[in-house]
Amino acid sequence: MSNIFGKIFTFTSFGESHGKAVGGVVDGCPPNIEIDEDFIQNELNRRRPGQSEISTPRSEADKVEFLSGIFDGKTTGTPIAFVIWNKNQRSEDYEHLKDVYRPSHADFTYQQKYGIRDHRGGGRSSARETASRVVAGAIAKLALHRLGIEICAYTSQVGHIAMTQTNETVDFQEIEKNIVRCPQPEIAEQMIEYIKELQKEGDSVGGIISCVIKNVPVGWGNPIFDKLSARLAQAMLSINAVHGFDYGAGFNGVCMKGSEMNDAFVLKNNEIATKTNFSGGIQGGISNGQDIYFRVLFKPTATISKKQQTVDIQNNEVEIEAHGRHDACVLPRAVPVVEAMTAIALVDFCFR
Repeated sequence: MSNIFGKIFTFTSFGESHGKAVGGVVDGCPPNIEIDEDFIQNELNRRRPGQSEISTPRSEADKVEFLSGIFDGKTTGTPIAFVIWNKNQRSEDYEHLKDVYRPSHADFTYQQKYGIRDHRGGGRSSARETASRVVAGAIAKLALHRLGIEICAYTSQVGHIAMTQTNETVDFQEIEKNIVRCPQPEIAEQMIEYIKELQKEGDSVGGIISCVIKNVPVGWGNPIFDKLSARLAQAMLSINAVHGFDYGAGFNGVCMKGSEMNDAFVLKNNEIATKTNFSGGIQGGISNGQDIYFRVLFKPTATISKKQQTVDIQNNEVEIEAHGRHDACVLPRAVPVVEAMTAIALVDFCFR
């Protein structure tokens, strides 16, 4: 089913943007994993709306409530069910969009596929659904922490404004020190000012989130149809507004020769390693023990307040001007979502 991700550690997501709640069920999580609810709530706080002047003003506390699968602060091995109640819906903001298809949104395709759609904030297609992913991802992170595995994502580009640092020189401690979650302070300021300009214009912008995974052992991933790189790609491309994924040298490798891109094997402290890491820590679809790094491309937010041409459900060409509360740039709030889906994809290989 399309609402379930994973094979052993499975996550089922439910809920709509303007429904009573969003939530999920995690199954296949082993018993006796310590659950730090403060850590999980902090992960949700990084994603929640209304957290800064460049995010949507929708005010949701996003307090997670666990219903099952946890006892005395530890997992029991049974399904972990949880819910996040929606408290600040303003469904009336979407009444003027009830009969029209918003450009580049899921309105048209949902209507054609199901014969019905929830026009209130996009319903199931809304990024509100990703709150439940963050909870499941936080549980996965807690399981991975026991192995010393670290996952760190950050905003590396907004529109034409890109970081000049590389993965090897990034100071991860700087990421949470600014509202755009870019670890290069001077670039972060430029990104923030650009997003503010677009907010005033009623427009939006996309960008790139980079992610680094440290301490994954050799051997995670399987040949052919279940490669670690393929599973990460599926996880990332399932996130709202994601339009691209690459890992290692990625698309930049098209300009390199084989003699330049090949990662030579060397001995480091009597262990086999690679001199470079253009493979991004994955070779043949299997982790090779080096840092895994990848990039995720997000398109500009589809719902904007500028006037746009579209068609309504009676096939009339009309002009719309969307109201409601939206992010001019989704990247700052998408950083914890990228980390969450990374953890969910990784933990499945861990438990195999």
